[in-house]
Amino acid sequence: MSIEKKNKKQIIEKYAINENDTGSAEVQIAVISERINNLTKHFKNHNNDVHSKRGLLALVNKRKKLLSYLSRKDISKYQDLIKKLNIRG
Repeated sequence: MSIEKKNKKQIIEKYAINENDTGSAEVQIAVISERINNLTKHFKNHNNDVHSKRGLLALVNKRKKLLSYLSRKDISKYQDLIKKLNIRG
């Protein structure tokens, strides 16, 4: 399940470092997290959708790699992002 354009734009504006930022780790993690949330809602009604589950696992792994990169690069940004997105406990 993809994100609507206006929702994606709002997420990018919220987590962007500057006005032209669309590819920083923080923005990518936020967008992927929104897609993961949409997919988990989708699975409440369609629990046998195997193809989408495979896509969900790929998104989770990509987000994990980006979070790992961010924690190595800047631990304070990592911790702030984790709190804002409410992931990892």
